[in-house]
Amino acid sequence: MGAIASRTETRDYVSEALLYCEDVLDGTVTACSWVRMACARQIKDLERAAANDADFPYRFDVQAAARICLFTEKLPHIKGKWARQKQRIRLEAWQVFVLTTVFGWVHRDNGLRRFSLLYLEVARKNAKTTIAAGIALYMLLADGEPGAEVYSAATKKEQANIVFATAREMARRSPAMRNHYGLTVQQHKLLVNAEASEFRALDAKGTSLDGLNIHCDIKDEVHAWKGRDLYEVIDTAKGARSQPLSVDITTAGTDRSGICYEQRTYVTRILSGRDIDETVFGLIYTLDDGDDWADESVWIKANPNLGVSVSIENLRAKVAQAVAVASKRNGILTKHFNVWTNAAHAWMDMTAWERCKDETLTLKNFAGKEAIAAFDLATRKDIASRILWFVDEDTGEHTLLARHYCPQAAVDEKDNASYAGWVADGWLTATPGNVTDQIRIKDDVLGDAETVKMTELVFDRWQAAKLMSELIDDGFEVIDLTNSVVNMSEPMKEFEALVLSGKLRHQGDPVLTWMVSNVCCRLDEKDNIFPIKETKDSRNKIDGAVAAIMGLNRVLARRETFVPSPFDTDDEYEVAVQ
Repeated sequence: MGAIASRTETRDYVSEALLYCEDVLDGTVTACSWVRMACARQIKDLERAAANDADFPYRFDVQAAARICLFTEKLPHIKGKWARQKQRIRLEAWQVFVLTTVFGWVHRDNGLRRFSLLYLEVARKNAKTTIAAGIALYMLLADGEPGAEVYSAATKKEQANIVFATAREMARRSPAMRNHYGLTVQQHKLLVNAEASEFRALDAKGTSLDGLNIHCDIKDEVHAWKGRDLYEVIDTAKGARSQPLSVDITTAGTDRSGICYEQRTYVTRILSGRDIDETVFGLIYTLDDGDDWADESVWIKANPNLGVSVSIENLRAKVAQAVAVASKRNGILTKHFNVWTNAAHAWMDMTAWERCKDETLTLKNFAGKEAIAAFDLATRKDIASRILWFVDEDTGEHTLLARHYCPQAAVDEKDNASYAGWVADGWLTATPGNVTDQIRIKDDVLGDAETVKMTELVFDRWQAAKLMSELIDDGFEVIDLTNSVVNMSEPMKEFEALVLSGKLRHQGDPVLTWMVSNVCCRLDEKDNIFPIKETKDSRNKIDGAVAAIMGLNRVLARRETFVPSPFDTDDEYEVAVQ
């Protein structure tokens, strides 16, 4: 958002949005793959609408698309040099694309809005809050909804107030708008008494969540939402509205188990065509795989407002610091280049890990094949993981398939926002009660052994002695492998090498991906490494990653390429998964 929009200037917003899409697709505008996919989707949809595609019940309303832009450009800047100059907002091309797309598409039959969710992920200082405040005011005042309830929401009061305070100040500085709509500005509410409409901030603790009837919600910095209760309350409070709108705005984060990464993953599946959901519009401004974040030519991919609200000089200074000081890099990547990172001093390159994903993999693909099964049972009160390792000796390719278990009580406690979703999607098995049922784990071992040949079952005896004994009685070869530096260092290094070289495949299992992203390295004076968690926070599990490393230990041992020295037994660490 840049300089003032002239009072006499008229803009063809729809044509500008279309030109933006075309410029992105032909390379005139530098953009990441997700933005290119979003632009391609828009052009395809316009073609389907023009052709009256029977399977596409939407039309593009040019007036509706332009109206939101006209409304937003009548709002004043409230911060920085443009506020001092009393200038109004001028939308940049990418923002025109966002607004015209979300508000322009309507159902052919009833004229109601097509999109019910906007997911916008972009680096900091790219005017997310400004555009969100404009949408909130439009939905309160100009969307034609009687008794509209609009909320800016976050899990903490201070964050929830950011969008609301921005909108409140815009309204305070717009007397003509207040008079036209009968808007009253209060400290904690914006009210339109004639329509019984209101806008206020909403947080998980400080405000009653009873009786909500939401027309529009703005969820701010969703990457920081630890639980899913508030998100679900908001989602279920829109049933009485004919065309409600949710706006999720965020930068990238580090928590791949949270509701934000879950939503992001869904958006990427829609953009890539793997899922079809005509009610969700998502736009992710980030770097592409292989981009050098220190290369200025790629910065605009994550910062579409580069040179407008994002100072290139300031960004240069931050990048120079991050190049010199490694500890600053994760912060730069998440905040200023919108790249999801893992924990500080992390082990795995998660971009490389994502490239190893193959969602077509199933156990049936390996019928009759040999596998090593490795288990990390951790505490029986939380997640237990089992990994199957398969090796193609001809190609050198490794494949791992995972199963994860937890007690139902852990799901019900909702300490982790994604447990319930993972259970519903089949990635996590919840067993009744408050301890993980090892009988269920044993039954699955016996069942899977009918499909693949399990040459070894590998355990750390801690928490597993009884199950190990029972499986021995069932005829399996069971290996007791202590989680120590001598047993974990070399396979951990080999695991990383397999991922970086693209010689490992996995299913895209979100539980395992989360666990791998939580692993940090502990390095000793002999350059041995060992998997630990960044903190003692019990929510950040690494059990599946530890089981995978244990399995690879046995793969290497069976090749006789990794024989631990009996003298290298110093500095043994306990795996921090309790």
